[in-house]
Amino acid sequence: MTVRKNQALLTADEKRRFVAALLELKRSGRYDAFVTTHNAFIVGDTDNGERVGHRSPSFLPWHRRFLLEFEHALQEVDASVALPYWDWSTDRSIRSSLWAPDFLGGTGRSRDGQVTDGPFAASAGNWPINVRVDGRTFLRRSLGTAVRELPTPAEVESVLAMPVYDMAPWNSGSDGFRNHLEGWRGVNLHNRVHVWVGGQMATGVSPNDPVFWLHHAYIDKLWAHWQRRHPGSGYVPAAGTPNVIDINDTMKPWNDVRPADLLDHTAHYTFDAA
Repeated sequence: MTVRKNQALLTADEKRRFVAALLELKRSGRYDAFVTTHNAFIVGDTDNGERVGHRSPSFLPWHRRFLLEFEHALQEVDASVALPYWDWSTDRSIRSSLWAPDFLGGTGRSRDGQVTDGPFAASAGNWPINVRVDGRTFLRRSLGTAVRELPTPAEVESVLAMPVYDMAPWNSGSDGFRNHLEGWRGVNLHNRVHVWVGGQMATGVSPNDPVFWLHHAYIDKLWAHWQRRHPGSGYVPAAGTPNVIDINDTMKPWNDVRPADLLDHTAHYTFDAA
């Protein structure tokens, strides 16, 4: 059984293996296919039309499947690798080991955001940005620039306490746990972290930055936490809802999985801590 660990607790060997698997997926071209998929759904998911990966109830199961596909790809390179998660509510500093040269590298330089250290720096030659929103072909970050503070434990707790998963109009205007976690309303958890990292993470091609996977692994963990706390409040809507994914509808692009199939993560992996 795959165990997803807090990135702050990874051993040096676990970090090395994770980075090596990322670099191999990039070299083979498989990594960029994930970036392309995510960007297509960011562009296509709108408040008033069909929405699957974002701004909708299926934000959480869609990304759970997306992460599973990526984790399986990593494990085809190295079976020992699991997706780590970044608890940004407690690991909040730009000086965190997450951003060290032996792991993800640090923030970008002031003039253009280019990451200059670590295995994904342009100078290392192993991480060209091929799926992009502009002409820049290097990984960019601007940690803590566009927004200064990451979400706090108290803010996370305020969202976990919400008893209803989602509600009409089932988009970025909805109340409920999903939309407050996604960040279109309230204290803004998920979206704020993307903007805090900056660079490609603040765009539809956010998976270009490997921290995307660690961020979403934590979002996934928060969903699991919410499910344990509110066992009587499951995924909604149930049926007949235009433009969104009901619990037994299949999700694009896979067309072989429903939210109902992804409610229990323990069929696929566990976390190192509840």
